[in-house]
Amino acid sequence: MVQGEEKQMSRFVTFEGIDGSGKSTVSKKVYEKLKSKGYKVVLTFEPTDTFIGKCVQRFIEKKSDPFSTAFAFISDRIEHCKKIKKWLDEGSIVLCDRYAESTYAYQGAQMEGIIDKPMKWLKDLSDERIIFPDITFLFLIDPKDALKRIEHRDELIPFEKVDFLKKVHKNYLKLSNEKRFFKLDATKTIDDLTDICIKNVLKI
Repeated sequence: MVQGEEKQMSRFVTFEGIDGSGKSTVSKKVYEKLKSKGYKVVLTFEPTDTFIGKCVQRFIEKKSDPFSTAFAFISDRIEHCKKIKKWLDEGSIVLCDRYAESTYAYQGAQMEGIIDKPMKWLKDLSDERIIFPDITFLFLIDPKDALKRIEHRDELIPFEKVDFLKKVHKNYLKLSNEKRFFKLDATKTIDDLTDICIKNVLKI
């Protein structure tokens, strides 16, 4: 590794997109490639597999109140950030499959018509308690095409409906104006998307 490279590369990287966009598959491929190149790297995800994360999953499965689900997500993230900070302090590249924007986009869509500016409200609740990524890869795909990719699953969660995903997709686009976002055409091949991510993580 070239001296100084570690300072230039993106250390905390998040992968965002609607269900079926391919972000989970690509994040795993990016992890495997970075590891094979000799980088110290951690792959994590949200909701986590902790007791709070499992509560989040139950809230989703039971179609709970969006406020309860959002608070559970934020609680899970605050605890998750303690681990992320530790990994970063140890010199690892941290890759996270779903992060804060998932809550803003999904629960923001659930709260439309219930409160004014739901995404801003959600961001205000957690911005001071979380770590901000160096780069966020946003996988963009038409919701109808995304659902075709996952229709074989045994059971779709309540969020995996085309009308709802259209709202989430729009929310992601609103969020992606921040400089750290890198928009990806999720219809590209997994290998192409992986290569693009690797190049932008390592700044090569």
